[in-house]
Amino acid sequence: MQNTTKLPFYAQAALISVGLFALMSMLYIGQSIMLPIIYATIFAIALNPLVNFFVRKKVNRVVAITITLVIVSLISLLLIVVLSSRLTTFIDSFPKLLDKFYVTFNRSISWLSTNFNINKTFISDTKTELLSGSSALIGKTFNTVGNTLAIFFLIPVYVFMILYYQPLLLDFIRQLFGLQNQKEVNEILISIKLIIQKYLTALLLEAGIIAALNSVGLLILGIDYAIVLGIIGAILNVIPYLGGMIALALSMIVAFATEESSIYPLLVALQYLIIQLIDNNFVLPKLVASKVRINALVSIIVVIAGGALWGIPGMFLSIPLTAILKVIFDHIEILKPWGFLLGDTMPIQPILLFRRKKKE
Repeated sequence: MQNTTKLPFYAQAALISVGLFALMSMLYIGQSIMLPIIYATIFAIALNPLVNFFVRKKVNRVVAITITLVIVSLISLLLIVVLSSRLTTFIDSFPKLLDKFYVTFNRSISWLSTNFNINKTFISDTKTELLSGSSALIGKTFNTVGNTLAIFFLIPVYVFMILYYQPLLLDFIRQLFGLQNQKEVNEILISIKLIIQKYLTALLLEAGIIAALNSVGLLILGIDYAIVLGIIGAILNVIPYLGGMIALALSMIVAFATEESSIYPLLVALQYLIIQLIDNNFVLPKLVASKVRINALVSIIVVIAGGALWGIPGMFLSIPLTAILKVIFDHIEILKPWGFLLGDTMPIQPILLFRRKKKE
């Protein structure tokens, strides 16, 4: 008979903290390896129904995977070509846009100095620090995006391999957790597959709707590069809460630099506010939130944590990975409280910790 020693709470907490620190360190150090594999796994799960469709039509599995990747690549290439024609115009006119921004910025400085009696030297020094900091931030952002694109070239290869070796990988997972847990493992795998497929489909629909609303709104206001800004805003909107603010700031800067009247940035802000209200109250609950039930507090925390851990790619991955964790937690009895914490289901009746006795 084996004697088991139960560790005190502080020892358990210390072990968990050390384990989490070691896990986060490995994920951060190995991000160049982990990121393409995670993205490829998610895309492979999303594309699996199309591969199965061709396989049911008596197409060889290798040929079916190849056809699926070719179709997706052609659609992606078409979208890139359509967007790049607009984006090239935006990039070519960026120096002119920057000059307009400097002129408008200098006018604003003079107006502030005249009307609020602010020292011009202080404003000028602040402007220099702001612009130099912004240039460094833009350079860092482009560097991050470039590294991300370089990593994404590996994804199609990984997607092909994961789809091809799917039976082997699934059987490995089942063997890893033993025959006694076959039912629970199958339920978790099916739930993860369904939630990723539905989430990505809903996300694409939401991005299309938001891109159309953004573009139409900016076109009505007469803002330059309306379609490019609308599409960029829809892509950034995939990042919950933070993405919308970045898209709003970008559009307001363009409006500030290209329009003479200062009312246009305010109109752009109002337009984005209306679109966000429509998105948060109608589009998001119907399309996305019904598939991934993660509460707002957890969403913000995991997006910030994903950005700190893996940068921009981590922000995009934060919500689907949290949804997968919730599925796993919900199917394991000891982890169900954590699954409840991640979800958005409020208790029917608040729990009263303290209750005053009624005087007889």
